[in-house]
Amino acid sequence: MRNYFNYFTEIEERFQQRRGSILLLSTLDWALIETWREAGIPLEAVLRGIDTAFDRYEARQKRGRMRRINGLAWCAQAVMEAAVELKEASAGTASADAPASEPGFERERVAAHLEAAAAALDAAAVAPDACRTTAARLRELAQAARGADSDHLAHEAPSLEALDLETLERSLTVLEEKLFAALTAAAPEELLVGLKEHAAHELAPYRSRMGAVELRQVERQFVQKQLLVHYSLPRLSLFYMSQQ
Repeated sequence: MRNYFNYFTEIEERFQQRRGSILLLSTLDWALIETWREAGIPLEAVLRGIDTAFDRYEARQKRGRMRRINGLAWCAQAVMEAAVELKEASAGTASADAPASEPGFERERVAAHLEAAAAALDAAAVAPDACRTTAARLRELAQAARGADSDHLAHEAPSLEALDLETLERSLTVLEEKLFAALTAAAPEELLVGLKEHAAHELAPYRSRMGAVELRQVERQFVQKQLLVHYSLPRLSLFYMSQQ
């Protein structure tokens, strides 16, 4: 996957470019991108799938009036087809090594992102124990990102020379999953039911274009994102790090 940390932004830019207007991606769109990323769908396959979906749409549009594409989920089927084709084409070939570092992910910015998330979790009113435990771990990782050489942290949170960004992202994914589990356990039943109903409503127009497994994954991502929004809690992933 080329330029690991451009996965979200390149998909967003390609979709907007092909649509011909700046359309902010919806919560459903972001959930779908996360599902592709977690499934290991290469960025190249997603971009190719978006192009294919729009090419097909434009060809059909010439033969009759059609609704405009308003969501990334319209491209889901073409993305999966492109992923299969790319996998078959690359069978037996070695993938290029990922770059050692990524521009825009300097130590201080990574540390600041982790510390800001920790501060928000410390102020959380829901699942306080889980939030504070997560916050403490984020501060350890932030200290490591700044190159701390404390003996206490050496075995738990090595500096970014030893802990590459993809490894750090995996750690943040684990922390998020544990946090989601705690929030789900603490959330009222009616809130969770409402979020699932909202997800089902948003996904309804695209069910014919997505497989059952993909639908369940996107629904889960959607509910998790909305749960964080409801409780004003941050995303931990470096994909959500401020670009300022």
